[in-house]
Amino acid sequence: MAGRYPLERIVCLTEETVETLYLLGEQDRIVGVSGYAVRPPQVRREKPRVSAFTSADIPKILALDPDLVFTFSDLQAEIVMNLIREGVTVHAFNQRDIAGILAMIRTVGALVGAADKAERLAKNYEARLRDIAASVRGAPRPKVYFEEWDDPMISGIGWVSELICIAGGDDVFPDKAGAKAAKDRIVSPEDVVAAAPDVILASWCGKKVVPDKIRTRPGWSAIPAVSNNRIFEIKSPLILQPGPAALTDGLDAIIAALHGASQAKGDAAT
Repeated sequence: MAGRYPLERIVCLTEETVETLYLLGEQDRIVGVSGYAVRPPQVRREKPRVSAFTSADIPKILALDPDLVFTFSDLQAEIVMNLIREGVTVHAFNQRDIAGILAMIRTVGALVGAADKAERLAKNYEARLRDIAASVRGAPRPKVYFEEWDDPMISGIGWVSELICIAGGDDVFPDKAGAKAAKDRIVSPEDVVAAAPDVILASWCGKKVVPDKIRTRPGWSAIPAVSNNRIFEIKSPLILQPGPAALTDGLDAIIAALHGASQAKGDAAT
C-alpha cells in the first residue's frame, strides 16, 4: 500500500488537489475524491467519492489501495491519524494564502513527476495575478467585507483577503485574515457597521446565501453596501477552496462584484 513509486493511485480528500491534478493532465492517478469535488465537472462521474470534509470512509479508502492520500488542514487531522495507523502514506497541505496555493500546485506536480508542468501552471497564475493587480491600479478602491459564515459571522481567510486586494478592493478586516482558525476571524454586527463596507461578498461554506438576511440585520441599513444594494454571493467551490479555482473564477467573481454595475445584486458567479 504505502511507499510505492511512481504514485499511481492517489486519493484527494479536498477539491483543490483534484483540480490541480486534472490541470496537470494527471487525473488518471486519482482513484477517490471528496464529495465536495466539483471541478472539473466530470470528476463527479469519473471518480468515486470517499469522504466529506471532516469525515471519511476509511474502509472505502483502504479498499482503493492508495499510494498516497492528499488532505488539507487541521480539520482533517483525525482522518490523517486513522489513515497513518493503517499504514497509508499521507501528505497534509495547510495553505492559507496565495503563496501557499502556488506552493501546493508545485508540490503536487513534483510528487507525481510533473514538476515542469506544475511550474508553468504556477507561473501562469502568478502572471495573471500581476496583470489583474496592474489593471485596477489607480481606480477607486471599494471597502469590502467578506462573510465566510453567518452565525457566528466569520470574515475572510488569508487568500480571500489577498484576492480582494488584487481585484482592487480593501478588506475591512485585514488584521483577521491571517488567523488560521475560523474562531479567530469572528466579527460582530457592530464591527461591520463601523467598518462601513461599500461591497459585501458572502460565501457561506456551501450554504446558500440569503441577501435579505444580511440586509435586515439591525443597524445594517446604514452600511453603504446595503443601502446601495451591493451584496453578492460567490459560490463556495470558487472561493473557499485554496487552489486553482480561487485564483481564476473566484478572483473573476470578486472583480465582477467590485467593478460591475453598482445596482447589481445576487450571485457574482455561478
